[in-house]
Amino acid sequence: MTIQVELPADISAALEKSGGDVSRRFLEALAIEGFRKRELTRSQVRRMLGFETSVQVDAFMKQAGVPFPYDVQDLRADFETLKELGNLPAE
Repeated sequence: MTIQVELPADISAALEKSGGDVSRRFLEALAIEGFRKRELTRSQVRRMLGFETSVQVDAFMKQAGVPFPYDVQDLRADFETLKELGNLPAE
C-alpha cells in the first residue's frame, strides 16, 4: 500500500531541518504507535521498517521509549518452558 501525505511547505521544511527524511520519520511513528497499541507485532514492525532481526526492533522500540510488551500470560508461558526444560522445579 502506498500512502501519500501532503504537508504545507513550511511544515515539511521544518521537519526536514530538524530530523531528516520526513517519510521515514512518519513510517517510524506509525510503527511505534501500532506496536505500542499492540496492533502490530514485532515481526510486522521488522518488515515495515526493513530491519533484519527482532533484536533491531527491540533496540528501536527501547530508543523510542516503548516498553517491552510482557504480561502475565508471557510469564506463565516462560515458567512452563523452564519446567519442560528441567530448569525450574515443579510446584
